Amino acid sequence: MNKDSKIYVAGHRGMVGSAILRKLQKEGYSNIITKTSQELDLRIQKDVDDFFKLEKPEYVFLAAAKVGGILANNTYRAEFIYDNLMIQSNVIHSAYKYGVKKLLFLGSSCIYPKYAPQPMKEEYLLSGYLEPTNEPYAIAKITGIKTCEAYRHQYGCNFISAMPTNLYGPNDNYDLNNSHVLPALIRKFHEAKIYSKKEVIVWGTGNPRREFMHVDDLADACLFLMLNYNDSQFVNVGTGKDISIRELAELIKTIVGYEGNIIFDTTKPDGTPRKLLDLNYMHSLGWHHKIELEEGIKMTYQDFLENQLSKINT
Repeated sequence: MNKDSKIYVAGHRGMVGSAILRKLQKEGYSNIITKTSQELDLRIQKDVDDFFKLEKPEYVFLAAAKVGGILANNTYRAEFIYDNLMIQSNVIHSAYKYGVKKLLFLGSSCIYPKYAPQPMKEEYLLSGYLEPTNEPYAIAKITGIKTCEAYRHQYGCNFISAMPTNLYGPNDNYDLNNSHVLPALIRKFHEAKIYSKKEVIVWGTGNPRREFMHVDDLADACLFLMLNYNDSQFVNVGTGKDISIRELAELIKTIVGYEGNIIFDTTKPDGTPRKLLDLNYMHSLGWHHKIELEEGIKMTYQDFLENQLSKINT
């Protein structure tokens, strides 16, 4: 992939896609195509086909997806499986049809079984039952991996897949009904601080452990894989470190400067007990994360104050 290669970033307005776009621009890639969902609905096959036929991108970062936390995943189950299946199937097929040189498909660590051995190795895929609350989303992402493998096997397409751990950072979603745990906690603690609330309620027992990676690290990994990796095996991308939700809440409370109490609502679901990725394969390729969690959350809270609050309050 050269600096003037024609690159399509699908989902460039989302947290992941915008991070990839920033990384590419920073590294001097100048021929980047983007389309908003209003300009191009990736769920509509004909529109996607017409776009690829016209633009003929050489490289594709497939970061477009419908995403959300436990509540959104469990509430909008039909949308999560339909939208994601349509988006990825249309883009992958058109990439094959119009001769894309290389495509990177981004999945999620929720593809692994609920009770997979920890840390989770790539080989554990499809070895057990999925977490019920996000099963439709997980099945869509597993399908994406297998679609890339099938097109590689039958047509010789250089389509690769990466499975990132839980992500956070600039452009995250802070909607309390649809967001993931980390941005939701940032907003909850900030609002509790501003309005002098005595307590913040956190879903579940606080015992589940999660691995979190700053989205700029993922963008760095995506470019690394696009430039250096060409095999069929999907690759885990993460930090190799996890933290309990209770510890995470305490850390965010300290960073935000909230002085009240944390209450854990044990009537709410915990989700998967632990999700930690095995990164031996990615590390063997020569890539490691750079941004540690405390530093990353401080950066993210600053972005929340500077760029997200105005969106929430309008």
